[in-house]
Amino acid sequence: MGLFAQDLIQKSDVSDILDQVLHGKKLVLNDCIRLLKSDNPYALGIIGNILRDKLFGKVATFVNNIILNYTNVCITFCKFCAFYRAPGDSEGYTLSVDNIVKRVATAKDHFGISQVLMQGGHNPDLKIEYYEEAFKTIKEKCPDVAIHGLSASEIDTISKVERSSTREILSRLKKAGLDSLPGAGAEILDDDVKSKISPLKIKSNEWLNIMKQAHELGIKSSATMMYGTGEDYEQRARHLFKIAELQEKTHGFMSFIPWSLEPNNTQMQAEGMIKYPSGGLELLKMIAISRIVFSGLIDHLQSSWLTNGIGMAQLALTYGADDFGGTLIGEEVVSATGARSTELTADKIITAIKQIGFLPHERNNFYETIRVH
Repeated sequence: MGLFAQDLIQKSDVSDILDQVLHGKKLVLNDCIRLLKSDNPYALGIIGNILRDKLFGKVATFVNNIILNYTNVCITFCKFCAFYRAPGDSEGYTLSVDNIVKRVATAKDHFGISQVLMQGGHNPDLKIEYYEEAFKTIKEKCPDVAIHGLSASEIDTISKVERSSTREILSRLKKAGLDSLPGAGAEILDDDVKSKISPLKIKSNEWLNIMKQAHELGIKSSATMMYGTGEDYEQRARHLFKIAELQEKTHGFMSFIPWSLEPNNTQMQAEGMIKYPSGGLELLKMIAISRIVFSGLIDHLQSSWLTNGIGMAQLALTYGADDFGGTLIGEEVVSATGARSTELTADKIITAIKQIGFLPHERNNFYETIRVH
């Protein structure tokens, strides 16, 4: 670390905490709250970058995948979502299993994908056989494409439709070909926040319990945080610590992805709850703090280009992120906000990583390098 960086850290409002982090001391909740309140993201970024560099050097990974939003029909009516349509809406859709498999096979043939991220609305008309048939057929046609699919809240919806336990649903889906769970549905793991932004969705402990069950069944997962929803810094800090506590028990989280609410075209914006997204500096702070909090617990941290853009994702790699996330073809949830184009090919990611002096490694679903570019 250079003299300028040392001076920046020493002059920051959280120099005592950052010094402890460099010496391997574990944070307590109040430390995390102070970091979140800090007005010096640059000092946080220096530490985040040092911790990332120790693990990965200048390697930045990405996965070649598609996001497949199989239905937009949903009965949860989250106020932050511009994607869903109520049952019976003329704009509602549900893909057939044939269509799902065709999309995956086409993406495999044309783009060489190694992962499909399959997520959708909470559609009460879909029984577990729909998912089982889709997963089994994907594995038959494209055995080397990993299925990273269904949020904890989707698992909960399927269990209610089937009047079965979430553990049983997870077990059946794993048998059908599910490889791992995305972290969606967490938002902020605080029920006061959830009651305002997604009152019909699963509660915090239910999300954590479904993740715990998945890990116990050998299904790895991601963890996420959607910040900028009106939560306070303590609620953010408790979210991070709840994930860290579960990881200490199960070691089932492969990665953490902080991303900011995109309020365009949402009920939250219409009601004046949130007018603007959180912005770039807040992302960089969240990346650096996540790297610090999860040091020694969750190695992989995604740069969140989807809601913050490629330029901010490049900066995020210098603040502690090591993974660029995935290529995107066909994504419909974030694009429903009209925020930006959400198409991104492997060539563009490779160029973006190289532009800032990092080495692009293409990975598989489980963060193993399969190709060096």
